[in-house]
Amino acid sequence: MTKIVKISLSGSRDIPFNQLVLSQANVRRVKAGVSLDTLAADIARRGLLQSLTVRAQRDAGGAETGIYEVPAGGRRFRALQMLVKQRRMTKTESVPCIVRDDDVISAEEDSLAENTHREALHPLDQFRAMQQLAQQGTDIETIAATFMVTPAVVKQRLKLASVSPKLHDVYAEDGMTLEQLMAFSVSEDHARQEQVWDLLQSSHNKQPWFIRSRLTEDKVRASDKRVHFVTLDAYVAAGGYVLRDLFEADDGGWLQDVTLLDRLVDEKLQAEGARIGEEGWKWVAVAVDFPYTYDDGLREIDGEQPPVSDEGEVRLEALREEADRLEDQWSGADDIPDDVTARVNAIDVEIAAIVSPLLVYDPAEVARAGAFVSIDVDGSLHIERGFVRPEDEPVEEPVEADDGDRPADERDDGTDIGDDAAGPIISVGGAPGTASEPEDEDEQDDMLRPLPDRLVTELTTHRTLALRDALATSPQIAFAAVLHALVLDTFYTYAAENSCMQVSVRGGGLGVHAPGLNDSVSAKAIDQRHENWSERLPDAPADLWEALIAFDADEQAALFAHCAAFGINAVWEPANRYNEGRVSARTAAGRIEHSHILARAANLDMVAAGWTATMGNYLGRVTKPRILSAVEEARGGEVAGRLAGLKKPEMAEAAEGLLAGSGWLAEPLRTPALEPAAANDGEQAVDAETTDDQHGLDADEAFAVAAE
Repeated sequence: MTKIVKISLSGSRDIPFNQLVLSQANVRRVKAGVSLDTLAADIARRGLLQSLTVRAQRDAGGAETGIYEVPAGGRRFRALQMLVKQRRMTKTESVPCIVRDDDVISAEEDSLAENTHREALHPLDQFRAMQQLAQQGTDIETIAATFMVTPAVVKQRLKLASVSPKLHDVYAEDGMTLEQLMAFSVSEDHARQEQVWDLLQSSHNKQPWFIRSRLTEDKVRASDKRVHFVTLDAYVAAGGYVLRDLFEADDGGWLQDVTLLDRLVDEKLQAEGARIGEEGWKWVAVAVDFPYTYDDGLREIDGEQPPVSDEGEVRLEALREEADRLEDQWSGADDIPDDVTARVNAIDVEIAAIVSPLLVYDPAEVARAGAFVSIDVDGSLHIERGFVRPEDEPVEEPVEADDGDRPADERDDGTDIGDDAAGPIISVGGAPGTASEPEDEDEQDDMLRPLPDRLVTELTTHRTLALRDALATSPQIAFAAVLHALVLDTFYTYAAENSCMQVSVRGGGLGVHAPGLNDSVSAKAIDQRHENWSERLPDAPADLWEALIAFDADEQAALFAHCAAFGINAVWEPANRYNEGRVSARTAAGRIEHSHILARAANLDMVAAGWTATMGNYLGRVTKPRILSAVEEARGGEVAGRLAGLKKPEMAEAAEGLLAGSGWLAEPLRTPALEPAAANDGEQAVDAETTDDQHGLDADEAFAVAAE
C-alpha cells in the first residue's frame, strides 16, 4: 500500500521593500497585459492583492545575506518600485511575501509555474462582476477604474451582462462566440433573444449581422425618414425608447415603440394636410408613402409662377450679399462653427422661397382639385398640388340627338350596354338579356340568358391554359407577343389593356379559377415540356447564363416560347374583380380580343386540347335553352327537338352523350374567325402584323430584334 505523504506549504512573512531585489531567475522578459503605470495605480488604490514569491539570497558560503530575491511576481515588484520613486510608498513598507526554502524546486520553475498555471478570468465572469457592482450603486467611472478600462468598455460589458442568462450559459460552454453574444445585446427582450437563438440552430447563417437583423426586424431605424420627419427628440419626449448597439455603428439606433412613432407621424401629417387644405383644395390625401401609380387617371392642372415683388427683390439681394460675405470669411477654414453652417442653410431656404414661390392656380380649378401630402426620402414634407379626379371633372351637358343618331350601344328601352355592363364580355345566342336568374323553369325555357359569370371565368381559364400550350409550340408568335407587350408598356400610355400577355411571366395560379386543370391535355403537355427543360438547365442559378448561351438559336427560341407562354392571362373575370371601373372593363375586353389574335396566330384548337362539354363543366350549369342550343348546333334541330320535353337533369345527361366527339365548343372557348369585311379594320392590321410579318422571322432574326 502506497503511503500518502503530507505536504507542507511555504510560510509567509512581511518583508520590508528595501530588502527585496528582482531575481534573474524570473522567466518573464516580454511585456504583456496591463501596463506598469496602471498596475501601480491599482495597487495604490486597493493594495497588493497577491503576495510575492521570494527566496533568501545566500553568499558564497551559503549563508543568508538578509536580502530576498523575487523570482515570481516581477511585475508587481516593479510596480511597487514605481510607487517608491513616486514617493507614494516608503522604502521600508512591509510587503507580504511567501518565502520558498525548498532546494528541490528551482527559482526558475517557481516563476514558470506562477505564470503558466494561472488562468485569466472568463469574460462572462467579468461582465457579471461589473453588473453586480452597478447594481450595488457603483458608478460607471469607478467600475472603469476598478477594472482598469474605459467607461465606454464598462457600458459595453454591462450590455453583454444584460443578455438572457440562458444565452450566457451557452456562451460559458463555448456554444457561441463573443461576437454572437455582442449581436444578441442589441435587444433587451430575453424571450426574443432565446427565440432567435433557437432559430439559428436550424439555419446555415449564424453570422452576427443576421442575429442583429432578426432582433431588430420589428424596430424602426433612427435613420428612417419617419423619424427625421417627427424628429428623434420629439419621439423621446413622448416617452419613446431608443435601442442602441454599443458594438457596431447603428446610425442612431432603433426605435422600439413603433406604434408611438406611427401616431406621431400621423398626427403631424394630418396637421400638415389640414394646413394645405386651407389653401382651398377640394381634398387633401396624406400618407407616409403613396403607391407608384397614385396619380394614374388624374389630370394635373397648371399653375402660374408669380413674379417676385419689389420687397422680395430687395430681400433677395441682401441675402445674397450676406451669403457671399460668409463664404469669403470662412472659405478654406477647416472647422466652420455650427451657427455659421446653420445660418448658411437658412439663407438658402429663404432664397429658394423667394425665387420659387408657390404656384398660383385658377380658383375654379382649385375648388375641384386636390393635393397629395407625404414624406420625402430625407424626412421633409413632400407636397404635390393640383390633381383632378375623373369624378370631379366638369360635366358636359349631353346634346339631344334624333333616334337615328342614337349610339348603337343604347337600346330603345333606354338600357345602356356599354363598358360598365355587368355580364360577360362575350355575348352569344342573340341579343343580350338581363343577368338576373328567372325564378321558375318555365321562364328559363322561354329565354336564352347570358352565361353565368363563374362559368365564363372557368371556360376562359381552360382556354387560357390551352392558349399557353399552343403559344409554347410557336416560338416566333411567342416572341412577337412578348415584344408587342413590351413595346406597348414602354412607348404607349394606358395601352396595357391591349394585350393579354403579362411580360413578368407570373401569370400562374389558374387553378384558383377552374377545377380539373391538372388533368387536362394542355397541363400534361406543359408539365412534360417543363420537366424536359428542367433536366437540361443547371441546378445553380449562377450557372444559368453559361448554359443558355451554349444553346443554339432554335433551342433558345423554344425555351423562350416555353417561358413566355406562362405570361398568358386571357381569363375573363367578373366586373368587380376589375374594380368596377370603365378603364378596367376595357382592359378585360382588350385581353379577350388580343387572345383571339394570338389564338389565330398560334392555331389554337380547343378540341385538340381535350375540352368536351360535360354535366360538370357546362351542361349541368346552364339553362335548358342553352343545352338545346348546343345540341342543335352540334347535331341539328331535329335531334335537339327530341330533348325538348325532358327535365333538365335528363336533358343534360342526354346532351353530354350527343355532344361527345362532335367538336362543339362553348362560346367563351371559341376563337372567332376574321370576317372578310374586316380587311380594313384595325384588328386586321394588327393580326397581319402579328402573324404574317412575324412568321417571316427565323430564330436568329427574332433574337436580333430583342437585342436591338
